[in-house]
Amino acid sequence: MRGFQRRASVDEALSTLASRSIALDAERVPVTEASGRVLAEDVCAAVSVPHFRRAAMDGWAVVGESTFGASTYAPASLVLIGEARPGRPFAGALRHGEAVRITTGAPVPEGADAVLMAERAEEITRGDRTIVSVVEPVSPGKHVGAVGEDVPAGSIVARRGRKLRPQDVGLLASVGAALVPVVARPRVRVVITGDELLAPGQMPEGSCIVDSNSVVLAALVARDGGALSPTVRAADRYELVREAIAAGDEDVVLVSGGSSVGPEDHAPLALAEIGELTVHGVAMRPSSPAGFGFIAGKTRERTVFLLPGNPVSCLCAYEFFAGPTIRALGGLPRAWPHRRARGRLAAKIVSELGRVDYVRVAYDGARVTPIMTSGASILSSTTRADGVVLVSAGSEGHAEDEEVEVFLYD
Repeated sequence: MRGFQRRASVDEALSTLASRSIALDAERVPVTEASGRVLAEDVCAAVSVPHFRRAAMDGWAVVGESTFGASTYAPASLVLIGEARPGRPFAGALRHGEAVRITTGAPVPEGADAVLMAERAEEITRGDRTIVSVVEPVSPGKHVGAVGEDVPAGSIVARRGRKLRPQDVGLLASVGAALVPVVARPRVRVVITGDELLAPGQMPEGSCIVDSNSVVLAALVARDGGALSPTVRAADRYELVREAIAAGDEDVVLVSGGSSVGPEDHAPLALAEIGELTVHGVAMRPSSPAGFGFIAGKTRERTVFLLPGNPVSCLCAYEFFAGPTIRALGGLPRAWPHRRARGRLAAKIVSELGRVDYVRVAYDGARVTPIMTSGASILSSTTRADGVVLVSAGSEGHAEDEEVEVFLYD
């Protein structure tokens, strides 16, 4: 058994990670797969949207001047010469005194400069001709969408660094983008250590418990834009843990369990042997046995996080260290993605100077109540909690009724 020689501050650990977490290179993906990804460069419109004049209403394409003076008592008569629909334009040109039946989104025929709304006229058959009887004039340009009204050709439609939303990729598709330049997704491998752990889906029995950390970590990695490799499970044997950490070429390795200083905590020693153990032990509660380091990869160094096996400590260490790193590698902000709210404490929070505390709390929209059962192994405390309050290293806590910020789980 050995103790921690020194615990790094949270700020020191975060500063080191920030200096060594550079966004991955760009790759091109189909526009149909680009939602949620981060643009690696500006995207300009190769064409205007729309690239033709289009009808903004159902009705008739006309020369506006030919409707001037029309009224209910003195309708203007226009000769119907054809029809235009989306994807099926009218092939000819339209002249003064003529009309083309048109639907919303259809190309406005050559010669027309307005669309008369369907409510402003009616079609009347006279012999072998159909007449459009207009009861209200329409001014030139009315209800006609101009070329480039939505997006002018050459304009920037999405800027570098933007996380693409569904409407963003829709706009990219509308300007003809086929392949979109995005930051590569960080590849992440989860290594679960522990002789006592059963795979998720099994029933706890005897002295064995079910591994919950791999399930939580997989969901967190997906939230933060990572691409998860199959989970690796390693028994509490030094050579097996060492092999599990060193294998593969993922950008990030998350090691759950075996991160402390006990006789079966092999991960720190294994990481130090095959690479660099940069931080081991952090001045925080929970997650004080957390750490991280780096090992060589094929093209760039890989970050290895040592996450405690206790479920709440694992969650806490991921949120502080691994999550920001994965987001940064994928081009996303390092800041926590949680919604934030403010409220007043229903009970005091006690901490100690020099330590960051991750305090689970209930929040009803106004009052913030610390969860009393808050051991690092009590995962249910995070499901009863609505979020967490972070107590900084420079504070001894917060008094009852003091206003605090809550990072909401939902």
